[in-house]
Amino acid sequence: MSAHDGALREAVVSVSRRIIALGLSQGTSGNVSVRAGDGFLVTPSGIPPEELAPEHIVAMDMEGRFDHPLAPSSEWRFHRDILAARPEAGAVVHAHPTYATAFAICGREIPAVHYMIAIAGGPTIRCAPYAPYGTQALSEAALAALEGRSCCLLANHGMIATGPDLERALWLAVEVEALCRQYAVALQVGTPVVLDDAEVLRTVERFKSYGPRKADPDRSGREVPTRPGAMPR
Repeated sequence: MSAHDGALREAVVSVSRRIIALGLSQGTSGNVSVRAGDGFLVTPSGIPPEELAPEHIVAMDMEGRFDHPLAPSSEWRFHRDILAARPEAGAVVHAHPTYATAFAICGREIPAVHYMIAIAGGPTIRCAPYAPYGTQALSEAALAALEGRSCCLLANHGMIATGPDLERALWLAVEVEALCRQYAVALQVGTPVVLDDAEVLRTVERFKSYGPRKADPDRSGREVPTRPGAMPR
């Protein structure tokens, strides 16, 4: 195992644990993958994140083959297919956060009720139609919902967030859940006002340099740390 491969495995373990700590999933639900060479690394099936170790992470090729004592996540198909279809995607986070999953249970997409919808890449976060977990049908439904988008909901299931790397994918998952929570509360308060598509597309352009960054020195020369979900300066 190369040093790079080892670092990626450690990152997958770290993100898997942070998904639970951030309340985006519970138990053994949810899974994580990252592009690695000509294939990808994915979390194994049924191992609680707190028990995960780098050697538990399963390496797969794009044909779905693996050589590991542990089985990969049952959702490996949509991880593989997203990474194969989207060369700009380097990582995929799948989780079952409460508010995003509640809208997915209702089969509802998220409209442009806040400018942060631009993180999805367009004026909606679509909800893919239901298909049984772990199936090729679910993968195809997810790919369709992700067309022109970086994230989506899965009907009666959960959500998917993608990114060029694991940190960005996790950040996006956090922001999607926050947006879903805000929309749920707004529906209780009254009738949400939806931004028009032109405004969202302008914000999408502005957001091309938006998101989590490495720690940068501020004007005093000190480093200012960032975290998933933090607003860049």
